[in-house]
Amino acid sequence: MLAVARLYQITQTLLQYGLDDLIPKNKQPWYGKLARKSLFWLKNKHPDKSIGQRLRLSLETLGPVWIKFGQMLSTRRDLLPQEIAEELAQLQDKVQPFCGQQAQRLIEQALQIDNISELFSEFDQTPLASASIAQVHTARLHTHEQDKDVVIKVIRPNIEQQIEADLALMTRFASMLVKVVSQSRRLRPVEVVKEYKKTLLDELDLLREGANALQLRRNFSDSDSLYIPEIYSDHSRKNVLVMERIYGIPVSDTDALLAQGTNMKLLAERGVEVFFTQVFRDSFFHADMHPGNIFVSTHTPHNPKYIGIDCGIVGTLNKEDKRYLAENFIAFFNRDYRQVAQLHVDSGWVPADTCVEEFEFAIRTVCEPIFNKPLAEISFGHVLVNLFNTARRFNMEVQPQLVLLQKTLLYVEGLGRQLYPQLDLWQTAKPFLEQWVKDQVGPWSVLKQVYANLPFWAEKMPELPDLIYQTLRQKNQNVMAVTPKQNTKPLLLGMLACSAAITAGLFYLAHDWFAAGVSLSIASVLFLSAWRKTG
Repeated sequence: MLAVARLYQITQTLLQYGLDDLIPKNKQPWYGKLARKSLFWLKNKHPDKSIGQRLRLSLETLGPVWIKFGQMLSTRRDLLPQEIAEELAQLQDKVQPFCGQQAQRLIEQALQIDNISELFSEFDQTPLASASIAQVHTARLHTHEQDKDVVIKVIRPNIEQQIEADLALMTRFASMLVKVVSQSRRLRPVEVVKEYKKTLLDELDLLREGANALQLRRNFSDSDSLYIPEIYSDHSRKNVLVMERIYGIPVSDTDALLAQGTNMKLLAERGVEVFFTQVFRDSFFHADMHPGNIFVSTHTPHNPKYIGIDCGIVGTLNKEDKRYLAENFIAFFNRDYRQVAQLHVDSGWVPADTCVEEFEFAIRTVCEPIFNKPLAEISFGHVLVNLFNTARRFNMEVQPQLVLLQKTLLYVEGLGRQLYPQLDLWQTAKPFLEQWVKDQVGPWSVLKQVYANLPFWAEKMPELPDLIYQTLRQKNQNVMAVTPKQNTKPLLLGMLACSAAITAGLFYLAHDWFAAGVSLSIASVLFLSAWRKTG
C-alpha cells in the first residue's frame, strides 16, 4: 500500500507541475493521452511558470532520489535546453532549506550539548547552502589555539523514510521490468537499483563521508590539482559533520573564474587528471562531482587548484575491472577497435560467442567520428544513443559496479565542456593512462609486489625446508607420477633460488646491502642452474 501511495504521489506531483508538456502532443501514444485524460482532476497548477522552473520544483517536491537525478541532468547542457539546464543547476546547492532552529537542535542533540555555544563561538542559523540530503551552516569552532572557521553539515530530519519508500518503489519497478520486458535483463535493472540504493543510503552516514574525505585528503596531500578540506572527526556524528570552511569560486561561475585570470585550459585538463588519478592510481574516486561540490581556489589562478567537498558518495574498482578499463581506454585512444571489442569479450561484458569482427565494426562506426574534435563539436547525446543501440544489438550487459564511474565520467566531461569547450579529452587522458599501464606491467611494478609480500614470505621462511622435504619425499613415493626420465633437481634448485631471493629481500629491508647482494647473486646462480637442468 505504501508503494501504491507513493506512486500516486509521484504521478500527482508530475502532473500538477504540468510536466506532461515535456512530451509533444503529436508524439504522445494514444494510451498515454487516454491515461492523462482519465486523471482529469490532476491539473497543471503552475501554468505561469516556465517548464524549467516546473521541472526543478517538481523534483524538489519529490525528494532526494529525484533531486540527485536532476543534479546529474544539470551537468549535461548538451542534452538539455539552456533554460532547463540553468534551472536544474539550482538543485546543486539551492534546495529549499529546513528551519535553522531545528538544525541547531539536531546538532546539539547529536553532540550531546545543552547549548551550541559550548563548542562554537558563533553559529549562523541561516544555512550557507541547502542540498537534497543535508544543509550546511557556518560556525566558529573553539580550539586550544584559536577559533577556526568551520561549516556544520546536518542531515535533513526524517529523510530516511522517504528515501526508503522511493527506493522500494524503484526496486519493484525494476523487478517488474525484468519479468515483462525480457530485453531489459541485459541492463540488469535490479542490480543497478541495488547499487544505487547502497550508494544513497551510505550518503546518509556522515561519519562515512568524513572517513572518505580523510582518505581523499591523504591521497592528494601534496597535489597541486585538488584540495580536500580538513575534517574535525571528534565533533562529527552520523547526522552531523564538522569540517574546515573553504573559500573558493564555484566551478560553475565561469565569469568569476575568468575575471580573476584563471587558466581555463589548465583547469579543464586538471579536472581530467584528477579523475583518472583517483580511478587508476588510488582506486578510490569522488563519485558526486556535480558543480555544487566543486570549487576553485582563489590563490594562484594561473596555476588553478580544485577544492572538493561532499565526499558522501565514492566509488572503488577491483584490480580486474581497473585493468580492463585502462586497456579499453588506451585501445580506444589508439583507435584500436579490434582490441576494444576483444577486451569486452574477454571481460565477459558481452557474450563469449560474439563475433569480434562485427562488434569491432559497430564500435568504429560510433566512435570514429568524434576523434580529433574538441568537446564543443561533439554531441555526446547522439553518441550515447548510438552506443546504447550498439549495446542492445550485441547483448552487452550493464556492469553495476561501473555505474558510479560512468556517472562521474559524465560529470567530468560536462565540467570540461563548460570550462574549456576546446579541450581535447582524448589527448589529455591518453598519456596518463599509458604511463599507468606501463607502471603496472613494468619491472618496477614486479619489484613493488615482491617488496609488499616480503613480510608474508618472512613469516613462511622457517617452514620452507620442511615443505621442500615433504615435496621431494612425495615425489619419490609416487612412482607412477615420476618417470625415470624426470628429474627433481630443477624443482629443488628452483625452491632454493626462491629462498635465496626472499633472504635477499629481508637483508634489503634490514639495510644490509652486502648480504642482500650476495643472497641475490646466489639466487641468480640457482635460477640459472634450474633453468639449464630443465633443458
